[in-house]
Formats: sequence, C-alpha cells, structure tokens
Amino acid sequence: MDAHFLGIAELAEVPSVAVVVDVMRAFTVAAWVFAQGAEKIVLAESLDGALALKARHPDWVALKDGPPAPGFEMVNSPGLLRSVDLGGRTVVQKTTAGTVGALAVKEASLVLCAGFVVAEATARLLREGECDSVTFVVTGEGGQAEEDLACAQYIAARAGGADGAGADAAGFLRRAADSRAAAELAEGVRQGVHPDDVALCLELDRFPFAMVAALEGSLMVLRPWAVASLTDGASI
Repeated sequence: MDAHFLGIAELAEVPSVAVVVDVMRAFTVAAWVFAQGAEKIVLAESLDGALALKARHPDWVALKDGPPAPGFEMVNSPGLLRSVDLGGRTVVQKTTAGTVGALAVKEASLVLCAGFVVAEATARLLREGECDSVTFVVTGEGGQAEEDLACAQYIAARAGGADGAGADAAGFLRRAADSRAAAELAEGVRQGVHPDDVALCLELDRFPFAMVAALEGSLMVLRPWAVASLTDGASI
C-alpha cells in the first residue's frame, strides 16, 4: 500500500481513499458516540452551522470543542460521554481539526475517520478493500500533531501487509502519550476535558468498527462500519 501523510493545508487534490486521523479527541469521541448508541454523526462546517442544523432538527444532539456553550449539549470529551445515552440519536459534531479534515476530503471515493480506538478495524477495512494508495490526513497542529501522525503510521503499517503483521503498537502509543496534545489535556490547558481523556484516547482497538464518512445529500455523515473479522457477526 502506498501511504501518504499530509496535513489539511497540504491536500492539493482529492485523494481516492482518505483516512482522517484525530486522536485527541474528535474521532475518539466519535467512536464513543457510536458506542453509546448513536445512529450517525453529521460533521458540521462551523459552530453556527451546527446550531442551524439543530434548529432544523430539534431532536439532534450538538457537540463542540472547548467549554459548554448555549445550544450544545455535549463537549468533545470521551470521558464525559461515557455516561450519556445516545440510543438512536443523531449527533452534530464540530471540532477544531478533525471535522475540518473530513470535510476537506468529502469528495474522496472512501473516507475513513480514525483514532487508536478503531485502528485495527480501520486497517482491516483498508486491507479488505485492497486499497493501493491511501492518503492519511494528519489533522492536528497543522499536520504536525505527533499523536495523529503516530496513529496514521500505525494504521498504515497494519494495513500494508496481508495480515497486518510487523507493527508493534507500543512505540506508536508512546509517541502519542508524549505528544503536546496529551500534555495539554493532562495539564488542563484545554477546556471541556475529563481527567480520563488521554487514557481513553490511547485505548488501542477498544471498538470493533471502523467509521466511514460519506456525503448524504449536502451533509457529510459519519457512520460505524462493523468489521466482521472483529465482531464475529455482531452488528453495529
């Protein structure tokens, strides 16, 4: 597999297959949203756009980065999501980097959104699809976020072989744990944070599904995609 690692600003053309990585915290949060029962996530262009979507669909749940704000029921924290029942709900998500990266490649034939919590499912989906060329979008810090690059390189290594052998997760997870984002979350520099957020973002393969984003009408919608080899036939 030919893997390319680019920041959002470096996307000069639409890739055929894109894996958009935001470990801390957008796509860790997205995986938790699905684990808590949500049907789908709508990726919003802006905070105002998220609120406009919610105004048109009052039963939808809006989620954002940072501290709580009027109109948004949830913040971008996996630790704060663990006790929320989202059964059958639609969540509108707007974050600083992750959602921006996914929207930047919305015209790609296949868009996957990923973090360490869905790494193996993402890699297996790429292997099963026999994807020859994959662009990994490193969303954080202008494409320099170490936790996102480490996760992207790990998924690429797992996806590159017939069985994903040869990629030891420990070093990649250590890089993420030592990243600036992890330090900022641990030290409370960012708002809307739970003390367990870093640990939850570094849980390897917690969930047996990948996350596929696609245009549905004018909206970019993220949905879970069960990987049969990981779920033993269970549906998501």
